[in-house]
Amino acid sequence: MIRAEGFEAVAFGADVTRENELVQAIYGAKERWGSLDVLHNNVGVSLGGGDADLMDITEDKFDNICRINLRGTVFACKHAVAIMRAQRSGSIVNVSSAAGPGKYPYVAYKASKAGVIAFTEQLALQNAPFGIRANCVLPGLIATPMAVEARVREWSQSREQVLADRDAKVPLGRQGSAWDVANAALYLASDEADFVTGVSLLVDGGRILNRI
Repeated sequence: MIRAEGFEAVAFGADVTRENELVQAIYGAKERWGSLDVLHNNVGVSLGGGDADLMDITEDKFDNICRINLRGTVFACKHAVAIMRAQRSGSIVNVSSAAGPGKYPYVAYKASKAGVIAFTEQLALQNAPFGIRANCVLPGLIATPMAVEARVREWSQSREQVLADRDAKVPLGRQGSAWDVANAALYLASDEADFVTGVSLLVDGGRILNRI
């Protein structure tokens, strides 16, 4: 799709739980284009990673989810920031979740995504003197395979039932799409958000208002 628009797109593979692979991917991009303008951390697991409520979570599952969701983000930022500080510019957009500040029944996902919010605020404050901005996107109920298919299996319901149940929980009457999240991230990454840093932007169709 990017190439069809006349731009260049190159993939650098990396396992976010392995710091050396993150280094290779980040510096590979820097080498190819000469600078690193944007880092977008968009990775996460929950039910598919074995998340559970407090009384059922295991040590291994908790560690695995936090290793992917939180530690991966921290170490990607560590190496991206080294480049961005040297060039005295850059935009970091981390994907957290509305589960961070909102209601969510499973402990590891909530803890890890709340951690991403706190870490992003620290990142923004400590790196503002270097011209680096850092912000969060907080998706709500989004119709992605990770969110929907895992619940089809977990709840033993049809895909249509799961979609209808999730749609009904959103004041705007539907779940979000990946494009809704992408457009929010694009704004935060862009020069149009040049005076925006340290924010957590909810993309949830107003669902968090249900707790007010």
